[in-house]
Amino acid sequence: MKILIVLTYYAPYTSGLTVYAVRQARALAAMGHQVTVLTSQHERTLPVEENLEGVQVIRVPVALRVSKGVIMPQMPLQAWRLMRSADVVNLHVPQMDAALMALLARWRKKPVVLTYHCDLQMPPGWVSQLAGFGAKLVHHLSARLAQAIVQNTWDYAEHSNFLRRYLDKTTVIRPPIINESVSDGEVQAFREKYGIQRGERVIGMVARLAEEKGVEYLVEALPEIQQKEPKARVVFVGAYENVLGESAYREKILPMIGALGDQWIFLGILSEKEKAAFYHVCDVLVLPSVNSTESFGMVQVEALICGTPVVVSDLPGVRQLVREKGMGEIVPVRDSAALAKAIINVLKRDMRLDPAMACNIAQQYTPETVAEAYADLYRQVKEDHG
Repeated sequence: MKILIVLTYYAPYTSGLTVYAVRQARALAAMGHQVTVLTSQHERTLPVEENLEGVQVIRVPVALRVSKGVIMPQMPLQAWRLMRSADVVNLHVPQMDAALMALLARWRKKPVVLTYHCDLQMPPGWVSQLAGFGAKLVHHLSARLAQAIVQNTWDYAEHSNFLRRYLDKTTVIRPPIINESVSDGEVQAFREKYGIQRGERVIGMVARLAEEKGVEYLVEALPEIQQKEPKARVVFVGAYENVLGESAYREKILPMIGALGDQWIFLGILSEKEKAAFYHVCDVLVLPSVNSTESFGMVQVEALICGTPVVVSDLPGVRQLVREKGMGEIVPVRDSAALAKAIINVLKRDMRLDPAMACNIAQQYTPETVAEAYADLYRQVKEDHG
C-alpha cells in the first residue's frame, strides 16, 4: 500500500507527535508499505528530500512562522503531486494545513485518516489567539472530510470538546512505544556518566521544557519532597534549550530551577538506549502536565516497561494507564502540594512493576502492533471509499 503521511514537523524535530509519527512510519515501511512523509523544512540546513530508514521524507521550505505553526506556499503543489499515487492520506493534527490537505485528497479521490493527537492550546496574544481560532476551524473541516479519526484513548476522545463531535468515526489505536533492553552494566555506565549515585531517590521527567508540561509544579514540590526524602533529586530528560515557541517560559522557569542547584539536572535529548537506562535509574517518573495538549504521555509507557512507577496529572488520556495498571498515582492539575505527597507515597512504597506485567504492556504498544492496526484501518477506509 502507498501511504502519504502529512504533518508539520518530522525528525529531527523532537516532540511527542513527531516521535509517534516517526515510529509509525518506520514500522509501516518495515512491513513492506511504501511510506512517504510530507513535512516542513523547519531548519534550512535540512535536505528537501531524503530516505530515513525506509521512509521517503519530502520537506517543504518555510516562508513564515505563526507561533508554532508554519506557512509553506509550496505545500499544496507538493501534496497534489504526491497524492496522485497514494492509496491513503494520513494527516497528523494539530496542523494548520490539515483542511487544505483534506480538500486536496477529496479532489484526488483519496481516503483520509486523521490522527488527532491533542486539542490546541495557544499562548497569550491576539496574533496567537487568532491563529488558534483559525486552526480550530481548519481541524473541524479536516475532521468532517476524513473517513476515520484515530486517538490514543476513549477517555481523551470522550472528554475532548473537539473529538466528542466525531465519535462515530473515531477509532482508538495505542501509540507506538520502543522498548530498548539494557544490561545492568549499561545502567551502571549511565549512572557514572551523569554522576547519579546509588542511594539517591531519582525523580525523572521526560519532556520538552514547555509551559504545558507543568515543570514549575515539580519545582515547587521538590522542597517538600526533600523534607521526607533528603536524597531526592530531579533528573530532566528532553529539549530544554531553544524549544520552539517557549522562550518566555524558559526565561521564567530557569531561575526557579537554578535556585535548586544540583538537586535538578538537565541531561538533554538521549538516545533510546540511554533513555531506557535512565528509566531503570529512576525511582518514579512524573508527568505534571496542565492541559489537554497532553493527551496521553508516551513516556509513562516507556517507564512502566522498565518497571518504574509514575505520577501523572488527572487529565483525560494521561490518567488512563495508571487507572488500568495501578502502578502509580494520579494528582489534581496544577497542585504542587498534591504532587509532592503523591511522589513521597510512591517513593515510600518503593513500587516496581512486575516483569511479566511490564512485558505484557510492552507487547500492546510495539510499533509493529500499532502499524498493523493502522494498516487494517487504511485498508478499510480504502475499501469503503471505493
